[in-house]
This record gives sequence, C-alpha cells and structure tokens, in this order.
Amino acid sequence: MNEIIQTIAVYALPLIFAITLHEAAHGYVARLFGDPTAYQAGRVSLNPARHIDPIGTLLVPLVMLLGAKLLGGTGVLFGWAKPVPVDFGRLRRPKKDMLWVALAGPAANLAMALAWTLLLRVYASSGMHEYFWFNMAVAGVNVNLVLMAMNLLPVLPLDGGRIVFSLLPNRAAWHYARIEPYGLMIVLLLLVTGALGLFLGPFLFFGRMVVSWFL
Repeated sequence: MNEIIQTIAVYALPLIFAITLHEAAHGYVARLFGDPTAYQAGRVSLNPARHIDPIGTLLVPLVMLLGAKLLGGTGVLFGWAKPVPVDFGRLRRPKKDMLWVALAGPAANLAMALAWTLLLRVYASSGMHEYFWFNMAVAGVNVNLVLMAMNLLPVLPLDGGRIVFSLLPNRAAWHYARIEPYGLMIVLLLLVTGALGLFLGPFLFFGRMVVSWFL
C-alpha cells in the first residue's frame, strides 16, 4: 500500500501538468491563429482545475496504477483532460492552421519533458540525495514523452490525425476524415493486439533522442 501511495505521489504532479499544458497550448495557438473559443471559455490557463476531467485525469490513471500494482507491473500513470474547444472554422486558414493548433499539444509535452530533464541535471550537479524528487523528474520526462507519442498517432481525432488531415490534399483529407468516428476503436485495437508500441516507437525514439541532447 505504501508503494502505491508513493507512486501516486511521484506521478500525480507530472501527469496533471503534462495534461494541463498540453490542452492550454492548443487553446493558446488557436487564439493566435484567429479562434478565441478556448480563450473565451477560460481554457487558455495553466490552472489544472480548468482542464481536469474526473474520469480521464483522476479515475483512469488511478485504476491503471492499482491494476498494474496488483498484477506486479510498474504502475505507469496515463490519462487525459477535458478537450479544449477549438472552432477550426474560425481559424484564418482553417485547414492549414489546424496543423499548428494540433502540433501545439505534443510540442508542449516535449518542452515539459525537456524542463524535467533540466531539473534532473540540476539534481545531479547539486549532490542531493532526495530520491523522491529525482523519481518525480524521471516520471515527468516519461509521462510527457508518452503523451507526446500517443497524441502524434496519425489517427483522428488525435493531434497526429489533425496534422495528417491538414497536410493531405483536400479530396484525400475529407476521405481520411471519415475514420474519425472509429478513432478510439482503432487505438484500443492497437492496444489489445500489442501493436500500439510499434506505432509509438518512432515518436518515443525521437523524444528520447531530443532529451538525451540535454543530458
């Protein structure tokens, strides 16, 4: 039980802020490109309370943690926040600007992974021996890289799907958009078949390579 509580304490802050910054970044960039919907809804904010989803941010990570611990796993936390409202039709160039709005979330996670990496460097150079903060920084790197990789999957409605949509020619893009209602089922299928790791691998490799430059 103590181990579970300690794991929750280590992962909770990195996970909450990884999700918060991801969603706020979408709203901020959308506003830059002409859509103030998220800003008007008060969602361009670093206040976690504005983004927390009771199920995705609290319940699902807790269930995953408890399940992993009971099965002898590592207990990695994962979750999501309330999606930031974006009206793509209000962007100045809806299809082209969608690329930057979608990319903002994963880019924010990569930036946070780098911030946690810099904290690891500070920790290493300071000679501290408080391993709680060391473990939290490691968790911050891992959580943000996983969130970045997951969201870059080229499946609508994930950010990677929005990026692909924005880059395709118009006719191909609208055909591609037809898979959006089945996006969640596709991700779940990849998960249960064990194929998800193959698709996440290149994105995780890229993120770890960038992080390694700062270590």
